[in-house]
Amino acid sequence: MPSSVIRRFSYDEPQRRLRVTFTSGDVYEYDGVPPEVNDAFRAAFSKGQFFGPNIRDRYPYRRVEKALRPH
Repeated sequence: MPSSVIRRFSYDEPQRRLRVTFTSGDVYEYDGVPPEVNDAFRAAFSKGQFFGPNIRDRYPYRRVEKALRPH
């Protein structure tokens, strides 16, 4: 799953929660994501291109981990 934007993701189907780790190291959770959207995301050739119009800003989200930045 090489992507220049998304490092990895996981899906909790009972909670309908998608957890996305970006290459920056920030981790976000998106609530209410239907299983079919997760399946399409998993199958997408370009995770970043799919994520933008189909997930980002379409579902409630929160940052759960902030990347550690060197001082």
